Amino acid sequence: MKKNKKWIQLLIFGFVLVIGAFTVFSNLKSETVKPPKVGDKAIDFTLQGLDGQTYQFSDIQKGKVIVMNYWGTFCPPCKAEMPALQRQQDKWKDKDVLILGMNMDNSRVTAQQFLDELNLNLFSLHDEKDVVRKQYGVKDYPTTFFIGRDGKIKEIRVGEMDEPYIDRMISQIVQGG
Repeated sequence: MKKNKKWIQLLIFGFVLVIGAFTVFSNLKSETVKPPKVGDKAIDFTLQGLDGQTYQFSDIQKGKVIVMNYWGTFCPPCKAEMPALQRQQDKWKDKDVLILGMNMDNSRVTAQQFLDELNLNLFSLHDEKDVVRKQYGVKDYPTTFFIGRDGKIKEIRVGEMDEPYIDRMISQIVQGG
């Protein structure tokens, strides 16, 4: 009986060892998508706008400077910087600059009501399932990606921005910096 018990224990140990080795090997072999960093090309994606239409980022971006701002109605710093983003959109719109909101709320209706209450008309896409947020590695709100006309990320800012900072970054990118 003791011999059988020892064999069963060895068999279980061997099985656990094989499973463990397989798991480690699979994780090492799997290709993980790393979020983009400054200098990388912005990742293309397709999402619905708050207006219910479907948009592809590469179509929106063509030749424009994009300030892609991840926000949510649940985020006080997001709410605080929204008026500055709107003023910058109004200032730069004739220079092919677009403030692109990336909303993380559960409902497009909630997000649109939030914008309406603040008297904002910022173009926003709805990332309800967090697919694009995860691709871009966004963990904190607000997070903003400044993207040049060439489609490359020029700056990533985590946290609330003041208007002089937003203006300075857009100006540098528009001037080719």
